[in-house]
Amino acid sequence: MNERSAGGPVPIDSSVAHPARVYNVWLGGEEHYPADREAAELAAAANPQIVPAVRANRAFLGRAVRQLAGTAGIRQFLDIGTGIPAADNTHEVAQRVDPGARVVYVDNDPIVLAHARGLPAGTPEGATEYLEADLRDPDSILAAARKTLDLSQPVGLMLVAVLQYVPDADDPYGIARRLLDALAPGSHIVLSHPAADIGAEEVAESMRAYNDRAAAHAGATPRTHAEVARFFDGADLLDPGVVQLPAWRPDPADGPSAGPLPMWCGVGRKP
Repeated sequence: MNERSAGGPVPIDSSVAHPARVYNVWLGGEEHYPADREAAELAAAANPQIVPAVRANRAFLGRAVRQLAGTAGIRQFLDIGTGIPAADNTHEVAQRVDPGARVVYVDNDPIVLAHARGLPAGTPEGATEYLEADLRDPDSILAAARKTLDLSQPVGLMLVAVLQYVPDADDPYGIARRLLDALAPGSHIVLSHPAADIGAEEVAESMRAYNDRAAAHAGATPRTHAEVARFFDGADLLDPGVVQLPAWRPDPADGPSAGPLPMWCGVGRKP
């Protein structure tokens, strides 16, 4: 995996919580600082369903990539907001189905860049690339992704647990639409998002606990089922539609559901 900013130290502010590191705490990883652990613990205390939701979200990603790489025949993926490397990353799942699958990861988090080398290189037949870019600049992401991906062919657009970090003022719906509009017919959008209407009081309190300790630009906004469904405008939703994480084409290997989980998810196909 190539690092666009390789060659110099990556600045990391450990004094405030950061989404990728907090998420890493919840996944049971080791790449975090006291500020991240404090935010993760307080948020989880306010809403104990966060940790099972984060782990169910990871399982959803795996099921969705297997669906796209298998049944849908997608051979290239654009994964935005990839986070710190963990088990069963997008390229690992896709390349198990087809070793020639090509994956471009995108993140704007310095610690993700610092740990990009922790991702296995993938198969010799395929390609795995990392781009340092911001979701709020889709044109730059698309321009850079074209060096690895053929956007005239279908792409799996992965927006898994990332759009909550784009406030309404920054037009998250417009960003998602610009990305999907640039992709070929037959492309798919895979999306998950914290829910504002499942355990609403607990979600609001956990978000407050996190946002109070996060960097100013890294606050999170939960959204309702209807608001999450809007991200699929311009795409045909695959069954079963926008649902809670464990309900999207469940796999017995993922284990039983931990009850209502405060995240919506879905997969749509661009006609």
